[in-house]
Amino acid sequence: MVVDVAGKVRAPGVRRLPAGSRVADAIEAAGGAKPGVRLSELNRARVLVDGEQIAVGVRPGAGGAPVSGASSAGGNGVPGTGASGLSAGSGAEAATGGTAGAPVSLSTATAEQLDGLPGVGPVLARHILDYRDQHGGFDSVEELREVTGIGDKRFADLRPLVQP
Repeated sequence: MVVDVAGKVRAPGVRRLPAGSRVADAIEAAGGAKPGVRLSELNRARVLVDGEQIAVGVRPGAGGAPVSGASSAGGNGVPGTGASGLSAGSGAEAATGGTAGAPVSLSTATAEQLDGLPGVGPVLARHILDYRDQHGGFDSVEELREVTGIGDKRFADLRPLVQP
């Protein structure tokens, strides 16, 4: 299976793991969490799903600022997911906090979820994911302006639809 380990790990990126691997295995494959990340908030025992993203140290929600220990891949802090943010349900629930119509989280959304936003195709979705991987998430929606391919008009269109 293939998973994307992002956020506050020593070596973020795409990792190939054996079927049945768990969140803890993915974090270990990415060199482990950076110092200060509280892994006790992650559901490290959860079995991974092929193609998912684990965003360690980033929690969607109030203020959208990264918090140590949170992840976009099935822990707590996101309804139905647990602290790690890794969803056992649909990817849309993980990216939006589990609420239909809620803003998409830039720090946890999959390429497919980003591609579903107006004006965002596969290439721009990849630019957003690359930016997120390089910067450990998004601290604010305004950071979206720094992503290659996002100009003033596209930013204005996306701003009400996303959260950090």
